[in-house]
Amino acid sequence: MIVDSAIYCDGRRTAEARALADVGETCRNGSGIAWLGLYRPTKEEFDAVAREFQLHELAVEDAVDAHQRPKLERYGDMLFCVLRPARYIDETETVEFGEVHVFCGPSYVITIRHGGAPDLAEVRRQLEGRPDLLRRGPVAILHAIMDRVVDDYGPVVAGVENDIDEIEDQVFAGETTVSRRIYELLREVIGFQRATRPLVPMLERLMAERAVDDEEGRYLRDVQDHALRVVEQADGFRQLLQNILNVNLTLETKTLNEVANAQNEQVKRISAWAAILFAPTLVGTVYGMNFDHMPELHWRLGYAYALVLMVFLSVTLYACFKRSRWI
Repeated sequence: MIVDSAIYCDGRRTAEARALADVGETCRNGSGIAWLGLYRPTKEEFDAVAREFQLHELAVEDAVDAHQRPKLERYGDMLFCVLRPARYIDETETVEFGEVHVFCGPSYVITIRHGGAPDLAEVRRQLEGRPDLLRRGPVAILHAIMDRVVDDYGPVVAGVENDIDEIEDQVFAGETTVSRRIYELLREVIGFQRATRPLVPMLERLMAERAVDDEEGRYLRDVQDHALRVVEQADGFRQLLQNILNVNLTLETKTLNEVANAQNEQVKRISAWAAILFAPTLVGTVYGMNFDHMPELHWRLGYAYALVLMVFLSVTLYACFKRSRWI
């Protein structure tokens, strides 16, 4: 459950804490800042941590449930932050979303990670290489985590942008399977919007906290600028995909109309030739009736008259259909 646990004094990591009670005691004595990293704990596993650090029950309930929206809430002297990191998977050309919960107290930080992103171990190593940042307190750790989450959105933006370019080529190439890919990518972009859009007001609220000094506020403002750019790009992606979807539907409708028109032309031709062939058949049928008293049956020119009549009807019908552009 606990993948890493450390106490930082004056910005530097001290010896590993052997028990959870030791970490809690150190925080209460003000001897250092504790940072506990947990990975997908169950409610029973997290209860011990919640009791030791006296976490609010509503925040604990949200942290165990890995289906929360991004938010920043205050419970007494503790900040509770939910982030939705994302990463782009090249093999499947899809976007995978994770979830990170951060409890930021006066002398402790507890991170709970659900999913593969972000790499909090790397964030910890970078901070441990910058004691000047760790001296600023738990808010500096929260800032570093949020900064890493926002930075990880960069490859996602690049991957989605590349997918949109490929989809545009497929649409104008007339590929029939592109509609499904447009819908799937549009759904991922909507999920990306839900993960990124709350970040800007969250960072604005965090900068208004009393524990954030002017210097830390400048760093947070830089993260906010990056987050705002990502939000604008996600909004642009959604609008672009909707436009591509409309263009694709228009092209598909045009193709269907062209096919329908071509089929209508074929039906016209078949109908015209059937009518032309039906006229002489009708004449031949009349003259083929076996009756003694038939008009012109014993007329010498009857056979020639029937042939001329058949040809005349056929030519007349052909001329009419040709004028109507049926054939």
